[in-house]
Formats: sequence, structure tokens, C-alpha cells
Amino acid sequence: MSAASETALDQGSVAQRMSDIREAARGVSEGFSRQYMRECIDNHRFPQEAWDALGDYGLLGITIPEALGGVGGGQVELVALMEALSETGMVLPMLLLTGFARVPILRNGTPDQIDRFVKPTISGAEKLCFAITEPDAGTNSFAMTSLATQAGDGYRLTGRKVFISGAADADRMLVVARTQKASEVERRTEGMSLFVVDTDAPGVELQPLNIDVGWPERQYLVFFDDVELDADRLIGQPGQGLAAMFEALNSERLLVTAMSVGLGNYALKKAVAYANERKPFGKPIGSYQAVQHRLAEAKAELEAARLMMIQAAATFDAGGKAGDHANMAKLLGSRAAVKAVEAALQTHGGYGFDKDYDVITLWPSARLMEVAPVNNEMLLNYIGEHVLGLPKSY
Repeated sequence: MSAASETALDQGSVAQRMSDIREAARGVSEGFSRQYMRECIDNHRFPQEAWDALGDYGLLGITIPEALGGVGGGQVELVALMEALSETGMVLPMLLLTGFARVPILRNGTPDQIDRFVKPTISGAEKLCFAITEPDAGTNSFAMTSLATQAGDGYRLTGRKVFISGAADADRMLVVARTQKASEVERRTEGMSLFVVDTDAPGVELQPLNIDVGWPERQYLVFFDDVELDADRLIGQPGQGLAAMFEALNSERLLVTAMSVGLGNYALKKAVAYANERKPFGKPIGSYQAVQHRLAEAKAELEAARLMMIQAAATFDAGGKAGDHANMAKLLGSRAAVKAVEAALQTHGGYGFDKDYDVITLWPSARLMEVAPVNNEMLLNYIGEHVLGLPKSY
């Protein structure tokens, strides 16, 4: 049995780093009410005003070195920001998307690519999304068929992607595609490459899906029809994109955990306030153990997920192997968020299903985290195989 990769955690330093970001985030969240966010969600309108405020505060520059115009910091600071905003009811998946889509470019891109594709995101002038999932391949990303073939000095991209969040709101997307078909490589992990594609490029078509998960951003089916890409749109070496892809996905799992923990705590805050006020039998219902214990269990599980998230983020920033704990954090965080929202629903009783009480509105987003960006069953498979050393089942 292997042990999960771990980096020594300087708790005092990490706590201070997170505290500084949470204080800065408060300056943004206090300027935008949950009602504002609900209006954006209900109308699928991107919360541009909140996004601009994040840029004005320099918070979109987290993880970008100061030498490049950012504010520095790493995943620890970024998850702190995502968590702090989410626990006030500010659901900003584009922060998650841009945050992790920049990782492979920063780590594997040329200086010119960083200037062109990363620097404009620091102010918020441009946004990024990420395109990996395909209609037929689903969770088995290695079976993707989107293909970028060489054409002169560049490439032509053809294929489809699905469940691409915020594609219409983003300026560019980081696309995972094959530069060699799966049938042409010795190992299925070979032949995968990363490309930066403009969302309005000729040959790119966005088709909105009829999905509503409580986010301002919609989900899209994306078609690539002979999209011309210059050679400088390739990040890293052709066919060697797997490691960079997983760098992005580990960051994504941590940010999803932060959103889950934040939304779970937002739901609990509402439930506790209601449980202290509601007195159908003369005493607050929060004094009843049947109500109290359910909320207490959800809180304990949120804190456990949060600690795992912080450990994984610190490992990521130190250059260690964060995959084990990142996967565990996402598993625990998504489950805890659902448990917290359901506890809040039960506490509110029938009122919990009234959208004006803003509890049932949280459930789709929390529940989605058990399915996306990778379903929890696959996370359990990962833990079984890579942490426990059990045989692969699929």
C-alpha cells in the first residue's frame, strides 16, 4: 500500500496566506449581494461587475508571478479566494476555469505565449475556459477523437467537446486534442496535446445545453470544424500534453473543493440562523438534537475536506505530487457540500423549497460537484488503484 504524497505544512504561514486573501476577498463580496448573484444566475448573465472588481483588487492576478504583472501566491491563495467568495453565495465558476486553465500555460508555455494568453487574464480583460470532455468518450478522456492534424506550419482542429462551462463568456479555451489517433500510439496516454483556441475563431460553433446548475455560466456543446491554428497555439510539445493536462486537473479539483466547502458553509450559515429563530414549540429548533446533529456532522465533514484541500494546495505549490490529496479533497468536499445543503433543507422544512429562502437554489450546484469535473466513483477508483495499490477495475 502506497502512502499519499505529502509535503510538510507550515500551518502558521499557510493560515496567514489564506487570511490575507480572505480579507481582500471581503472587499469584493461586500459590494455584491446574493440578490445580485441570483439575478445573474437566473438570467444566465455573466457577473461582469463582480469580475471587474476582482480585477481592480488584483485578485485575478493570484498565482501569476509579480514579474509578469500578477500578485504572486499559489494554489493556497487561489483556493482561499474561491472558498471566501463561495461562502458568501458568490458563485464564480469562471474564476475556477481561468485559474486552472492558466496552469499548463504558465508551466509549459513560452514567454510569448504567457504574454499573449495569460497576462490579459490578470486584469480580467480576458477569460479562459477548458475543453476536454467529449460526447462519446465521457470520463475516458484517453478515448477522445478530437484531432489536430498538421497543416503547413500549423494545425487544423476537428472534433467535438461537451459540458464546456462558460464557453460563450470566455475569450479563449484551452483544448485537449489528439495529434495522433488513439489507434496510432503504443500507449493510450501518448499523442495528446494542448492548444489555445479563440472561442470566436472561424470553425468554432457553440451550442448551449439545456442545463441549469445554479451558475451564471451556461454549459455548451462545442464543435470544431477545421479550425486553423498557428503553431504558437500549441502549448508544450506535440503529443506530450498529458502531464500538463493533469497539472491543470489537480488545480481544478482543488478549486472545486473550495467552491464546495464555501457553498456548504453558506448553506449551514443560513440553516443555523433559521434554526435559532424558528420556535414552533416555544424553543428554537436548533436546540433539538435531531436538527443540531445533522448540521454538526455536515460542519465536521466540511472542515475535514477543507484541511485535505489545504494540504493538497500546499503540496501543489511546493512542486510535490498533489494528485492523491487533490482527488481525496474533491471527493470529501463534494459529499460534504451536498450533506450541508440537505441539512439546511431539512432544517427549513417546507420553506427550504421556496426559492426566496435561497436554499434549494444551492442544491444543483452542490450536487453537480459529485458528478463533475470528474465523478466521485472515478475518484474512488483512483484512490483504490494509486493509493491502496488495488488492481484496476476498468
